[in-house]
Amino acid sequence: MQEIIRVQDLCVRFFVRKRRSSLFAPREKAAVDALRGVSFSIAPGEIVGYLGPNGAGKSTTVKCLSGILTPTSGTADVLGRVPWRERVRHVREIGVVFGQRTQLWWDLPVQDSFDLLRDLYDLDARAYAQTRDRLVARMDIGDLLRTPVRQLSLGQRMRCDLVASLLHRPRILFLDEPTIGLDAVSKLSLRAFIRDLNREQGVTVLLTTHDMDDVEALCRRVLLIGRGRLLLDGSLDDLRRLAGGKRVCRAQVRKAEFPLPPGAALRSRRGEEVEIEFDPERLAADQLVLHLAKTAGLRDVQIQPPSLDETMAALYRQMGEVGA
Repeated sequence: MQEIIRVQDLCVRFFVRKRRSSLFAPREKAAVDALRGVSFSIAPGEIVGYLGPNGAGKSTTVKCLSGILTPTSGTADVLGRVPWRERVRHVREIGVVFGQRTQLWWDLPVQDSFDLLRDLYDLDARAYAQTRDRLVARMDIGDLLRTPVRQLSLGQRMRCDLVASLLHRPRILFLDEPTIGLDAVSKLSLRAFIRDLNREQGVTVLLTTHDMDDVEALCRRVLLIGRGRLLLDGSLDDLRRLAGGKRVCRAQVRKAEFPLPPGAALRSRRGEEVEIEFDPERLAADQLVLHLAKTAGLRDVQIQPPSLDETMAALYRQMGEVGA
């Protein structure tokens, strides 16, 4: 299948002013490499999670792919064009939502912002009205249309921003931390909408997030970036293997004390319930279960991978070593 996004050796270098060593010392500049040779491709209809710690280069990548930022070197092909060279044509086929910024006009009612976007994109009035009404109903923001944007809660604004980004029916949606600061209900609503949009209209989605529930709910594929370099392009299982691949055994046992075989370690105990972490490369799950049955008086057992939050925490601890 032909890629809808292709990134090759993308590099972005910023120069920042260093603090003076003394009042009369000259002000020096330091180079900061936000992206260092990032390459990947995305096929039409994919939802891809773009993960990494703060400052890893996620937002910088999105800005390049949306045409906001011109890279220092390398190239990107999005929908058959270079984003930063053909910005006007490019923005007609993409939607962008930055969780910490809004594309709506702060002092205007939401409806007026939508109408201004209609004029900016030069949309057909009837097609625009149909798309707007469908999105407004789906995101349940009808009661907010006459409310000035500055009076909206964060969750309300994010729903309105998502509608605004889709009024021109883009083929690609870039979402940069779209659920940051949202309550649980708003997050669930937003995830369901993104999933339905992808399934029903085939919209390709690149999602940057620190919320691992977003990733598990939406993404089959993830890109992991650290210190401006791409560290992983694979599945959630690949992500867990990169973090060490350890799994968790939750069991109910009768005995208060029992030995553990090499490759296993007790993480916690509460009454009869124990949580044991083990390395499947050194100790197979069935061997651990058999050992517990023989030595601990096993009553019940459940084997599962560590949560994605635990996986990312482990990866972030390694990032200084992995990302170097």
